[in-house]
Amino acid sequence: MATSLAARLTRKTLKSATIGPLTQSIFGLTRPFSTAVATDSSSSSSKIPTTITRDNDERLKWDYRGQRQVIPLGQWLPTIAVDAYVAPNVVLAGQVTVCDGSSVWSGSVLRGDLNKITVGFCSNVQERCVLHAAWSSPTGLPAETLIERFVTIGAYSLLRSCTIEPECIIGQHSILMEGSLVETHSILEAGSVLPPGRRIPSGELWAGNPARYVRTLTHEEILEIPKLAVAINDLSKTHFSEFLPYSTVYLEVEKLKKTFGIPI
Repeated sequence: MATSLAARLTRKTLKSATIGPLTQSIFGLTRPFSTAVATDSSSSSSKIPTTITRDNDERLKWDYRGQRQVIPLGQWLPTIAVDAYVAPNVVLAGQVTVCDGSSVWSGSVLRGDLNKITVGFCSNVQERCVLHAAWSSPTGLPAETLIERFVTIGAYSLLRSCTIEPECIIGQHSILMEGSLVETHSILEAGSVLPPGRRIPSGELWAGNPARYVRTLTHEEILEIPKLAVAINDLSKTHFSEFLPYSTVYLEVEKLKKTFGIPI
């Protein structure tokens, strides 16, 4: 007798219960829930309700911006080519362009909130690198961080408002400061620091803190520079099957469809 009375009271309480505005606002809902109570006529007691459903089939609109790695800043949205490899835990923010055949490896941060950052064709930014750009350059050169084609940036390097011309190698743990310039066919040894406004002439090897001239590169060493970039690009292709595509080209396709009046 006591069991059936408790069951009736429970059913009566559940039928009269409503979800208040506070609870709705916490869950981001605009319409009240409808409670579904499962009962079994063969048993003497009712089952406890286990599911809560919406009155309609609309999905909750959650905000996932806190979980994204590609971060738009105002009107600036990072641009990633179709065949570029960007590791899942890479952070791209603002005015960042990752060109065809290039790769950005795990843990790197490219923050283009003040100026542009470009990773050129078949170039690579290896693990834990940080790329940033200042408002202006002390040398009068563009303040953007520009990495041109067939450039290899070693792991744990820091680049800020510098320009690296085609076919160069930047060793691991290197630091390139504002306005620094690395001309084509040059190598900066690992652990080197290139001060603001310093220039490495074409075909030279520099090293140290601050970086200084060591020697002129041989013809064979210069030929090996683009081969290293191509080898790393080939290695990145083996990672494509493990991760979903990371390209932003679909945005350009949507713009074209709107231009020609094609329904999206």
